[in-house]
Amino acid sequence: MIYLRLIWAYLKIGLFGFGGGYAMLALIEREIVGPGWISGQMFTDIVAISQMTPGPIGINSATYIGYVVPGQYSDAFSSPLFGVLGSILCTIVVVLPSFLLVAYTSHLIRRHRDSVVVKGIFAGLRPVVVGLIASAALLLMNNENFGEESTQIIYSVIICIVAFMMVYKMKYHPILVICMAGLAGFIIY
Repeated sequence: MIYLRLIWAYLKIGLFGFGGGYAMLALIEREIVGPGWISGQMFTDIVAISQMTPGPIGINSATYIGYVVPGQYSDAFSSPLFGVLGSILCTIVVVLPSFLLVAYTSHLIRRHRDSVVVKGIFAGLRPVVVGLIASAALLLMNNENFGEESTQIIYSVIICIVAFMMVYKMKYHPILVICMAGLAGFIIY
């Protein structure tokens, strides 16, 4: 049944998704796009929507994917109620492992935060998280985001660089940059 497969996929994502939503993207793609539940284009769209909506990207994508996948899997699950059930299940399952782990270990970490072992564990996890976020950036540099035609690639790279410079160097608000990039995309494409 699709719900059990979604629960299993998001249980793995919740258990092994260290470093936040961006670090989870490669795992989400492998677990959701890999079986063919959604296309690569739809995954890219979900990432974009999840970034623009309030809340963590991992939870937003779980909610959206949980809503969409049952209807894509079978026409028997095309009712919105099946989508709402999928959204609720995926959202709870992706959060549950982290919640239980934090609830169980928070007092131990607080008590031993000055321990050499605990400091070593966190020092070892930091570079892994940076690597996972970098892999998410590389994962999103695909044809769905940048196009296949050379002019479309050039425009996409220019929009990407200008948006980066506006946020990083010029300190524009990210929401303003998102709106301006959407307007530029509408005009250009």
